[in-house]
Amino acid sequence: MADTPKTATLTIDGQSYDLPIYSPTAGPDVIDIRKLYGQAGVFTYDPGFTSTASCDSTITFIDGDKGELLHRGYPIDQLAEKSHYLEVCYLLLYGALPTAQELENFENMVTRHTMIHEQMHNFFRGFRRDAHPMATMVGVVGAMSAFYHDSTDPSDARQREIASHRLIAKMPTIAAMAYKYSIGQPFVYPRNDLDYASNFLHMCFAVPAEEYVVDPILSRAMDRIFTLHADHEQNASTSTVRLASSSGANPFACIAAGIACLWGPAHGGANQACLEMLKEIGSVDRIPEFIARAKDKNDPFRLMGFGHRVYKNFDPRAKVMKQSADEVLDLLGVEDNPVLQVAKELEAAALADPYFAEKKLFPNVDFYSGIILEAMGFPTSMFTPIFAVSRTVGWISQWKEQLGDPQMKIGRPRQLYLGDTARDYTDIENR
Repeated sequence: MADTPKTATLTIDGQSYDLPIYSPTAGPDVIDIRKLYGQAGVFTYDPGFTSTASCDSTITFIDGDKGELLHRGYPIDQLAEKSHYLEVCYLLLYGALPTAQELENFENMVTRHTMIHEQMHNFFRGFRRDAHPMATMVGVVGAMSAFYHDSTDPSDARQREIASHRLIAKMPTIAAMAYKYSIGQPFVYPRNDLDYASNFLHMCFAVPAEEYVVDPILSRAMDRIFTLHADHEQNASTSTVRLASSSGANPFACIAAGIACLWGPAHGGANQACLEMLKEIGSVDRIPEFIARAKDKNDPFRLMGFGHRVYKNFDPRAKVMKQSADEVLDLLGVEDNPVLQVAKELEAAALADPYFAEKKLFPNVDFYSGIILEAMGFPTSMFTPIFAVSRTVGWISQWKEQLGDPQMKIGRPRQLYLGDTARDYTDIENR
């Protein structure tokens, strides 16, 4: 951690306390309050931890005002344009872009670990046929600790490495199997001759009865979805993984906890909510009605997929995702899909309306990723599982970083207690 030449002074009941201030390489300064309770007997109050730094990290940096997202210092738009998902995985895991040989070794390692233990198939068949794929993924990923005993000890660096590789390699297989099970089709095994994104699409859409060839445009679009969602700093699911890890839980349990948190509609369900909104609009001729509602302060309706809680200007991922969306729609067309027709027209209408420009409500990554996944043929129930596949490397990178931090402690947030104080128990006959 950086030197702390600056301090903040907090005065409580006439008593002053000096608190160290740390200056990061980017972002706002941070006041260190770790000794505040011991010195002053008070806690800070920050619901949602929106003004609290829970850790120090070197992985991802976001500047919402500038619309900036950096992985190890590299802008996300450059990575999405020039790199690919597994190279970004290597960057997040190890802190530097790989050499050609390092990348080849890493890709080969991931490719040859994509199969899951055959007995794990029984877990899928234990779920109801109409189970949500996310419910299946939470259970199956958590159950990996029952099958891979040689990579469950987080204190062993070699086991951490094995677990990291296994999770990145097997998560697409698990997500694809959850999808196949939900639609009643047979599982399709991974193929070592396909790249990461193509292999996932093949496992999702191939059937034993005929040959399925993955279109390179769709594969590239899928790879970009994975890349653009790989990590996003200390969000809810990443914080969940870190909190679970702080207890010493095994890596599979930690990632399963992250998947469970991602399932929440306020976190991982944004692109699904966007598609549901497009279906609610229904037809192109109703777009002006919904545009007017979005501009009406007295109407609770909001355009999903426009603007972003973190990015106050524009989402740096959206430009690249829009390019992929245009390529996919040019390939597959929108003529027979009213949802995609609405999406294209809504995008054009919103971008041409000064109101949305003034409010900086530009289409975000969820708007375009939802369009792409819909065009590919994925049901909305698969949008969040695909997000989980993408985010796995981010969770693992943050998990590994935390385990290597000598300052790591078990997470234990405090509270502002507003309940009853001590009172005596009353016997039931006297209540």
